[in-house]
Amino acid sequence: AGSKLREVFDKINNLLSGKPVQTEGQMVSVTQHPQGLEFVCYKLAEKFVRHGEGEVSFHHDAAFPIAVVLSGIWELHPRVGDIFLAHLHKKCPYSVPFYPARKEGTSMEEYQRMLGYEVHDSKVEEQDHFLKRMSGMIRLYAAIIQLRWPYGNKQGAHPHGLSYGWRWLAQMLNLEPLADVTAMLLLDFLEVCGNALMKQYGIQFWKTMFFIQKSYIPRIEAVTSSGQMGCLSRLKNFVQKCLQAEEIPLPKGILTPSFWRT
Repeated sequence: AGSKLREVFDKINNLLSGKPVQTEGQMVSVTQHPQGLEFVCYKLAEKFVRHGEGEVSFHHDAAFPIAVVLSGIWELHPRVGDIFLAHLHKKCPYSVPFYPARKEGTSMEEYQRMLGYEVHDSKVEEQDHFLKRMSGMIRLYAAIIQLRWPYGNKQGAHPHGLSYGWRWLAQMLNLEPLADVTAMLLLDFLEVCGNALMKQYGIQFWKTMFFIQKSYIPRIEAVTSSGQMGCLSRLKNFVQKCLQAEEIPLPKGILTPSFWRT
């Protein structure tokens, strides 16, 4: 509910502003320790990224309530946003976007960690689980760049707005595609913020969609084996439908004005 989200936002904002906040039966304040504020910013940013790779990866709609709170906190407390991006880029290099290359002397285990895989006791997580986590983080990022906290003063620009999404898309399309990962990330990103990018960039956006269909999807196909076609097929269908309809659908779970009255 909208009222619940406001409670969450106010509690986080109060904590970061140095006011005492009750949690688990006790009052805490960042002023209790010289590094208190820095510690809270770090842990909070880390937790937002965890929400992406956990909650959002299983429930896509969760991206929007989490993103709108982070967007508002980022506006008032830029340090949280900076640290959030650092955590996000480390956990999901594709959010830069960047495909790390394996350097000489780097062990396979270390390289897999650089690619975003979780490695425990030399065992690498399964591909499906890895893709799900990356998907959740990209969806959260795509939701953040288009949302403003509705109760802020909105005087300044969004601290990390749609122009960053436009840049992400352009940079992504300049990279050589990877099997599995590229098709999934593009689809996630376009499903969540394609509508917002369409409204902001108009004809330039449609030129990009046309480029994806005519030039980039064939390049993804060239590196994709027959057993990895699922996500690529969904991306092809999505782009084709959007181009035919000349419209990008609103993402599922977007917060409507009526949500804030709940």
